[in-house]
Amino acid sequence: MTQEIIVYTDYVCPFCLLAEDAIAKATEGLDVEIRWRPFELRPAPVPTLKVEDPYLPRVWRDSVYPMAEKLGVPIKLPNISPQPRTDKAFEVFAMAEEQGVGHAYSMAALKAFFQQERDIGNPEVLADIGEAVGLERQAVLEALAEGRYREQHQAAQRHAVEEARIQSVPTLIIDGEVIQGVPDPAALKRFLIERG
Repeated sequence: MTQEIIVYTDYVCPFCLLAEDAIAKATEGLDVEIRWRPFELRPAPVPTLKVEDPYLPRVWRDSVYPMAEKLGVPIKLPNISPQPRTDKAFEVFAMAEEQGVGHAYSMAALKAFFQQERDIGNPEVLADIGEAVGLERQAVLEALAEGRYREQHQAAQRHAVEEARIQSVPTLIIDGEVIQGVPDPAALKRFLIERG
């Protein structure tokens, strides 16, 4: 029977990209379906983070880079300041989910920001990411301009906050068990095998 891993994420959280790598290693050879769910860390009007403030460089130096090196994941602190809001990126995610490419889109959005230093708050960049995973580029731009998936994303964000009670990302939910942060691949694999 297929096991489901629900991953609450925000595309401006570097630990979410690192978690995906850990999940990929842990689930290799297992019958697992990964379902991404949005959780904006800083929804409007909360200010987003700035690269020039001491907080981001410190967290990256002390936590992100050491963990990325350990996992072997290429990642860099994007020099985009302030960091983009992710509501529009999640609107495109809703469209991608509808067309069966939600996982591919989430991976592409994380990599675009943390490996290619692209502004994932820009509709043109989001259309590029969408097109790369099989969405129609013009349809992405039109959906964003019309706000076609805005309510769907807002409902998903409300669900994450009010029902799932998500407070940080990445948060994994497997068979009712909650795992916060980047999981250890070997420990996660053991957990999945025991549950399977």
